[in-house]
Amino acid sequence: MTAKYRGGCLCGAVRYSADAKPINQRICHCRLCQRAIGAAFNARILFRIDDVRIDGMVATVHSSPDLKRGFCPSCGTTIFSRRDAAGIMGLTTGSLDDPSLFEPEMHIFTASKQPWVTIDDGLPQYEGAPPPA
Repeated sequence: MTAKYRGGCLCGAVRYSADAKPINQRICHCRLCQRAIGAAFNARILFRIDDVRIDGMVATVHSSPDLKRGFCPSCGTTIFSRRDAAGIMGLTTGSLDDPSLFEPEMHIFTASKQPWVTIDDGLPQYEGAPPPA
């Protein structure tokens, strides 16, 4: 049986898979995500770290004290953000083989949203972090 969520980097050196139900699916507009992804927002699917299998060499960088981001050292594709203390990993939806699997639930950190981005999808919007689950 193949995993529902599969993806990888541009050059193919890094591949990942996850078959678990995501914890959540969000679009983050914070400046850290904008810089790390190199785009106006980071659309990501959050899983427990143990539910994600990554094959290939991944380089990481800390973008904040408790968050590290993983990317392919060959082509630079950002693959994930990871909080080890919380046991969670967010996979970038642009790296999915089938990005249409992404079903966003909300927009977060919209106070940092780029002024040319219009959000009219009807999803909840939070100027900062979302309320606790």
